[in-house]
This record gives sequence, C-alpha cells and structure tokens, in this order.
Amino acid sequence: MAYTLIGHPQSRAMRAMWMLEEAGQSYDLIPAKPASDEAKAHNPSGKVPALKVDGQLITDSVAIVQFLADRHGVGTAKAGTVARGQQDALTQFVVEEIDGALWTASKHKFVLPEALRVPQVKETARVEFDRAIARLSAYLGEQDYLMGDAFCVPDLIASHCLGWARAAKFDVTDERVVAYGKRCRARPAFRRALERAAETRA
Repeated sequence: MAYTLIGHPQSRAMRAMWMLEEAGQSYDLIPAKPASDEAKAHNPSGKVPALKVDGQLITDSVAIVQFLADRHGVGTAKAGTVARGQQDALTQFVVEEIDGALWTASKHKFVLPEALRVPQVKETARVEFDRAIARLSAYLGEQDYLMGDAFCVPDLIASHCLGWARAAKFDVTDERVVAYGKRCRARPAFRRALERAAETRA
C-alpha cells in the first residue's frame, strides 16, 4: 500500500503523521500549508491534511487518523463494539470542545479576513477551553489514557490539541491533564513524527 500525506507538520497534519508512525507505516510527505496552491492541487478546499491511499483521497485529520487506526489495528476499539462507541464519543468531545475552542480563537486571530475578526471572541474561547479541560480531567480520572490503559485515537487528538494550546498561549494548569499530555507526547511514535517534521525545516 502507498501513502502520501499532504499537509505541513505545523498543522493538523501532525496528527496523521503521528498515527502513521504508530501504525509503523512508511509514507511520502508533501508539506503543503493550508490554502496554498499545492494544497489546493490535492484538495480543492485547500484544507490539510489529505491522505492519498492507493490513488484515492481521504480528507480531515480525524477521519484520516481513525481510518489508519482501523486499517492497521492500532489505537482503536473494534467497530461495532460498545467500547468503540465510547471511544467515538470521546473523540467527538475532544473535537467539538477542545479543538473547537482553539480553532475559534485561531480564526479570529489570523485565519479570517481582518475585517471579520472579533478579538473578544478569544476570551470566550478561553472559557470554553478551560471548561473542556476540566471535563477531560474528569474523564481521565486515575487512568493513564481516556479509555483506560491503552492509548487510542481520542488520546492522539487530545494531546495534539494540548500542544496546540501551549503554542496559542492557552494555559493548562490541571496537573492531571499536564501529565497526561506529557505521557502521550513521550510515545516513540510521536518522537519519530517530530523527527520527520524537523526534516521539513532542514
């Protein structure tokens, strides 16, 4: 099988890179930035990441991560099980409430045309983000990962968001969540993805 990932590592493409490394898969990387001509050449919306799989295209970082998890049997419960339904619910929580707050703030900082930006929205996004982090902490409880002992798709998405939050200066003070983020990002697959990302800056 042949994988080509389109998207710059300083975007949600890092999620796909991380899962490809978790799955032990080789891939070609085209480090296209969002809305670039190169990104649009592969995905008319200009959004990244996009994954070419045997000549066919899959878009959206969460869809790509779950596809790879399913295809290679890593980081996921089996489709059709109660555990998978619970896992998918956690993934949706992370995407809607953590990623959503960060993306809202980002849009009003540099994505939207300047005339449409509302700087005050960032404060609302911070409140929503803080509430979501409190819920994330509650979901974790004393577990290592959201589903228990095993790292899975919502952990990958959540810990990527925690790194994004740090870059966006959305402070996370909950010690349980901070430790969780460090635990996820200490995984060898994430370190390999970082090394691959560094090659794009060389």
